[in-house]
Amino acid sequence: MILNLCVLTPNRIVLDSEVKEIILSTNDGKIGVLPNHSSIATAVDIGLLRIRLKDQWLTMALMGGFVIIDNNEITVLVNDAEKDSNIDPQEAQQTLEIAEANLRKAEGKRERVEANLALKRARTRVAAVNMIS
Repeated sequence: MILNLCVLTPNRIVLDSEVKEIILSTNDGKIGVLPNHSSIATAVDIGLLRIRLKDQWLTMALMGGFVIIDNNEITVLVNDAEKDSNIDPQEAQQTLEIAEANLRKAEGKRERVEANLALKRARTRVAAVNMIS
């Protein structure tokens, strides 16, 4: 059995492929999806999407959205998504360091919330490039 996975952002189709399984970060925790998974629709957290294509794994950084799983079709609608191979490790690390500094100097509730979100996005990108396949 195969799953059909489509990862979409508002601007593009990031991935449209047949896959064996995925592991996805949702707002309620990580879920694994294999063929014949029960139908669900849930929120996707800022986090990693692990995709098994035949015998290799692909990692993507997802920036929040929704997923619909129905009849071996998985549609992931997110604000942004990047494949691990498209992320520059040095740039991702620099962005993480800037995000950490911005959180330390954030003042007020709104600035702290925005800085925490930026830090979570930066950590996700670094985790994606550091994921062992």
